[in-house]
Amino acid sequence: MRRGACPSLATPMRTGDGLLVRLRLATDGLTPAELRALARAAAACGSGVIEVTARGNLQIRGLTASSVPALAAAIGEAGIAVAEGVAIETPPLAGFDPSEIADPRPLAAALRAAIADRRPALTLAPKLSIVIDGSVCFHLRDITADLRLEARNSEDGLRWLLSLGGTARPERPVALLETERAVPAVMEILAELDALGGAARGRDLEADCIRQRLSANLDTFPAAGGALQFLPAGIHDLGDGRIVLGVALAFSQTDSANLIAFLHRVEELGAAEIRLAPRHGILLLGLSSEAAAVAQRIALSHGFLVASDDPRNHIATCAGLACASALMDTKAAARLLVEVGADLLDGSLAVHLSGCAKGCARPAVSPLTLVGAPSGYALVVNGAASVAPSAYRDENGIRTALAGLNALVRENKDAGESALSCLTRLGTARIVAAFEQG
Repeated sequence: MRRGACPSLATPMRTGDGLLVRLRLATDGLTPAELRALARAAAACGSGVIEVTARGNLQIRGLTASSVPALAAAIGEAGIAVAEGVAIETPPLAGFDPSEIADPRPLAAALRAAIADRRPALTLAPKLSIVIDGSVCFHLRDITADLRLEARNSEDGLRWLLSLGGTARPERPVALLETERAVPAVMEILAELDALGGAARGRDLEADCIRQRLSANLDTFPAAGGALQFLPAGIHDLGDGRIVLGVALAFSQTDSANLIAFLHRVEELGAAEIRLAPRHGILLLGLSSEAAAVAQRIALSHGFLVASDDPRNHIATCAGLACASALMDTKAAARLLVEVGADLLDGSLAVHLSGCAKGCARPAVSPLTLVGAPSGYALVVNGAASVAPSAYRDENGIRTALAGLNALVRENKDAGESALSCLTRLGTARIVAAFEQG
């Protein structure tokens, strides 16, 4: 598998615990029976470890070259459709949330059809992604994308803000389009990426040139949406009797038996549809308010995250020792951090635990990143896992190092101040000293 490619049924990725397959669903969601069938197949064909990724895709681990075809057959027998080609992502509750400005799914379907019908076929980067967001509470504004279309209300009616690269906050807007212009405009940009070569991404495009072509008469663009990032965990009342129970997988993983048992219980309570969500989320639709409260307690008993204030929401971990590249047991380190890091994990920042310098779980800059190193653990302050570390601790000192960071916040935080604000005020030198001496 070449670098930069995405693991799939056709091209599984070799990791430390066997082959890994990532599934992008071609439908909005799954029934509990369909997800149970997937979980049974994961146990029969692999290790039984199931992950929901930070982008809301499903991963099955521990496969072998001989078991991948059996997994594909089981998925087909269950009637589960898997998406192929360019990743075109819509919010997990698209078409269900009554607050959305527009349902993005018809536009996504039209774009998929246009890409499939294009001759000659486009050659695009394997990880290239397009987000089409109808502007809902469960939005995708903090999900990185090469191209982004976001619904906007204007004096002239519905418009789609087209932007290049990044998340919605550092986006580069290039056009405000009527619905009928959106697909042709995106296809024009994809053709430009195709001409630049199969590794080109949205960040490689000249925004000013595209803006002049598509928006010659438009001087300003509406600001990107400022809504806070959502956490899936919780009971969400969308109005009109639409209740959504959100749970999340602790440190992105569960096992097949645990998931199957949970699904049986919630189906009995009335759960009719399950949608996977970014931030390792599972959203259950069809429950009443009373049933959702019961199902939430059941989810907690199965080890799932059920509340937004659970500190585990604020730790980003990769697969750890399940990956051949890892030098750290990220799951064990995460559990340790929960034990000693209550003041640090107040929700104002995400702590990134990376088994190696690739930083797969969180490519973006983090305030604190712990990276596995041959000598133990490396700390990166305000950087990605790949940059030069600020400090090191040996393997035996990691508990005291993490406790030292927590004590730094606890002892220096002003009234009403967040952990992130406190660390920013104290600066890198104080953080390093706490990590090395704690």
